[in-house]
Amino acid sequence: MPEGHTLHRLARGLTEAFAGREVRVTSPQGRFADSAAILDGGRVEGAEAWGKHLFVEFAEERFVHVHLGLYGQFAVHRDLSGAVDQVPPPVGQVRLRLVSRDGRAYADLRGATTCELVTTEQRDAVVARSGPDPLRPDASWEPSWARVRRSRAPIGGLLMDQTVLAGVGNVYRAELLFRHRMHPLRPGQSLRVGQFRVLWADLVELMAEGVRTGRIDTVRPEHTPEAMGRPPRVDDHGGEVYVYRRAGQPCHVCGATVRTEELLGRNLFWCARCQPRFRSRAVE
Repeated sequence: MPEGHTLHRLARGLTEAFAGREVRVTSPQGRFADSAAILDGGRVEGAEAWGKHLFVEFAEERFVHVHLGLYGQFAVHRDLSGAVDQVPPPVGQVRLRLVSRDGRAYADLRGATTCELVTTEQRDAVVARSGPDPLRPDASWEPSWARVRRSRAPIGGLLMDQTVLAGVGNVYRAELLFRHRMHPLRPGQSLRVGQFRVLWADLVELMAEGVRTGRIDTVRPEHTPEAMGRPPRVDDHGGEVYVYRRAGQPCHVCGATVRTEELLGRNLFWCARCQPRFRSRAVE
């Protein structure tokens, strides 16, 4: 499932391609046809992301709410010559197609879990159910901390709970915890506020870099392939990481074997030496 940085890059691409322009809106697949007919010929105001939710705003406070889910793709094509006949026929199950009136851009949505026309109030309700998004400039760590500090649930699960913190997926979860030597099964309520603030600040920096580059790189300079003299990572997810999808391989830092375990239907990845289990000092 795409992580938050991907949605923010997509929102930026949609805004650059369509903001301020009238668009043709169709649903070649047919599942969004009624809503497409309402929006067809309207003007796009822009697009924004909140966690893993994407909102394409049209004039008159109408929004297309998209959640890509596991398999969704929203491909944006820009800088065409201006000839509408250069826009190719849709291929596959295209739920939503946007084509600018000037013929310079089009976008196709396929495989999304959610594609719906919503009002401002409905958009706000989706946001209200979500935790803070570290990539939004107005985001605060405090609402997330309020949830974490009261929870006995593992921090590895809390970081991926979108009502606690929006936009974090399995890669950022695994890598953030490794970078801070924190075991993924450590109870949330055992963290100190200073520890959580450091986690948040690092997450903001890592995800912002993901928006900039389009990939997730989490290793520090001294652990890059060039610095360590090791081969670069070969993985369809791209990016240099410490533990994500490296189960059974040696840790880049200490050489111990990277481990994996399932939590809430998703695989955890961690190094048992760099991320020892939390032992409470409380006296029974």
